[in-house]
Amino acid sequence: MDTLPGTEDLLRDQAEHLRKLRAIVEDAMNEERLILDRLNNAQGEMLTKGQRISDRVARFGGSWAFIISFMSLLVVWVLYNTLVPAGEVFDPYPFILMNLLLSCIAALQAPIIMMSQNRQEEKDRKRAESDYMVNLKAELEVRSLHSKMDLLLQEEIRTLFDVQQRQLQLLEDIARRLPDPGGATPRG
Repeated sequence: MDTLPGTEDLLRDQAEHLRKLRAIVEDAMNEERLILDRLNNAQGEMLTKGQRISDRVARFGGSWAFIISFMSLLVVWVLYNTLVPAGEVFDPYPFILMNLLLSCIAALQAPIIMMSQNRQEEKDRKRAESDYMVNLKAELEVRSLHSKMDLLLQEEIRTLFDVQQRQLQLLEDIARRLPDPGGATPRG
């Protein structure tokens, strides 16, 4: 079977085109695999007992339940120490014991809440990193699609140009075989 001139070149070009597309797909898959490994292998959070306690204290210390219960305790403390007979008072009017307890609670509660906030900040940082990785993956996918489209357009333009060249050659061959309009013999 006789092949048209340039057919082998066209087949070779198509094979090269497929090889380039395969390389682009493999690169995209490798990049995706790296990103997914990074996202999936985020270390699980193992909390120590102290960290769990600091989270609970921060959760309770920043709630309305804490504010209402603490204000209720202070009101009961003040009312008890001002309304009971003098012999039963355990913290007389300047309420020095109450001030000492409030200072101690504030001194202990503040660093515990700070520990919890620092851990939350670390979680937020990791979440931001994960979001960045997802965005990066999306960007790589878009780049990969652009590369594929560019390659397809280049190959399509080259194929169209080759087809046009072959058509011109065929037209020239046909024109040479046709008889000359002035005479009866074919040109060429």
